Amino acid sequence: MLRNLVLATALVLGGAIAAPAFAQNAASQAPATDQSPVQIVQGIAHQLDTAVAGHHAELAKNKEKLISIINEIFLPHFDVDYASILVLGQHARAATPEQRARFAKAFYNSITHRYAEGLLNYTQGAVHVLPFNGDLNSRRTVVRTQVVMSNGKTISVDYAFRKTQSGEWKAYDVIIEGISYITNYRNQVDAEIRKVGIDQLIKNLETQGAQALKSMEQDKQGH
Repeated sequence: MLRNLVLATALVLGGAIAAPAFAQNAASQAPATDQSPVQIVQGIAHQLDTAVAGHHAELAKNKEKLISIINEIFLPHFDVDYASILVLGQHARAATPEQRARFAKAFYNSITHRYAEGLLNYTQGAVHVLPFNGDLNSRRTVVRTQVVMSNGKTISVDYAFRKTQSGEWKAYDVIIEGISYITNYRNQVDAEIRKVGIDQLIKNLETQGAQALKSMEQDKQGH
């Protein structure tokens, strides 16, 4: 959120999006089922910017409050269950519904705790939502943005959306500089499940949270 929007990096970078005021207002006023993916990204950005602006010092001392802001603003627009199935990859077929549900919750919580503090830094950047071209595809529609960091560097951040059975557009993947959150963590999760099994992985995420995620990342870098 973004950095990883995974889900967390998406949150981190999304908080800085500088969307036109008319687009923000349209997104905030439109019912959830009527919002386009672009409006959702713009709306999330506006809400995060409002929630964080002027509160950096306070939030820096209260990580749980920072995470609660992420959950309240971003979580309703993110398809956690679908994203977690993609992250599990081939292991999703063998997992029970209970295992999939526990993994989805534990993985999401680990991600937000691992990267939440980055939100305090990335809101200082200027992110521009690029014009959307083409037709909306219910299976995969990508909203492209560019994040201009304080040092002038530009980072490409794309958000992949799908339409749920209830008719809502929800994000499920974040691609930062061409690197997919889903693909990145699918490889790490696959290696960890082969190493300790899915039940132990879930337990590690539930009990160790961000530290378990950090260990997985370090193991990947070490190979």
